[in-house]
Amino acid sequence: MKMRNIFYSLTVLLIVTASVKDSIAQKSEFRVIENKAFKVGEVLTFDVKYGFVTAGVAEFSIPKITKLAGRETYNVVFKVNSVPAFDPFYKVRDRYETYLDVEGIFPWRFEQHIREGGYSRDFSAFFDQRKGKAKTSEGQYDIPRYVNDIVSAFYLARTFDYSEMKSGEKIHLQNFYKDKVYPLEVVYHGKERITVEAGTFDCIILEPLAKEGGLFKSEGTMLLWVTDDNIKMPVKVKTKVIIGSIDAELTAYKGLAGDLKAKKLK
Repeated sequence: MKMRNIFYSLTVLLIVTASVKDSIAQKSEFRVIENKAFKVGEVLTFDVKYGFVTAGVAEFSIPKITKLAGRETYNVVFKVNSVPAFDPFYKVRDRYETYLDVEGIFPWRFEQHIREGGYSRDFSAFFDQRKGKAKTSEGQYDIPRYVNDIVSAFYLARTFDYSEMKSGEKIHLQNFYKDKVYPLEVVYHGKERITVEAGTFDCIILEPLAKEGGLFKSEGTMLLWVTDDNIKMPVKVKTKVIIGSIDAELTAYKGLAGDLKAKKLK
């Protein structure tokens, strides 16, 4: 089993659906997006499973606001650790960070620190959204304005309204990874009520369709469930691989920006 697929799959969560389709208003130097989905203090925790085996624990958090490039930014952290019982087989200690513009919900900085088995990778990028350049630890590259990284795209996606979408409709976005900008299509597949450890939720279903490019090139299909309300909290991701499937399921949450109306009483 390629353990990296587990953590890549959940991270893609992170990227899932951002289209500049558009509750976006131009204001001052940059766009302004109304955000009712998340705030400082939010923490989301997931179990990552291969079949019936819990292989790891993942966490999204927004611990603070940081000043960067003269702008207020959310410091968003994504961590994945294999559980102690799994460490002898494939030890994972991954950490991703993005610094997300509070008003415009676009990234200024991205960091990736991967420790998976014998593999390691450290990567950072500063997104100069004023000059259209990604200045990375490996070089400098042209980028379109408001380009996303793999974490920021997920948070942008949470601010959009999917209520008018029809099953099969696609959304398009651009995402920077390593040294290039890659397209990503996301298909809307309707609604479903699902139950995980954290509760029972009414969700919308999304499927990322990966183009060529690093993290987004999947070996199988992927489906994502997010709450059908203003929070659009991720509840579950399922990725089919050559043998079986990989699931990430929400186990706990706190510090939400508003009422979780999609949660149902048992």
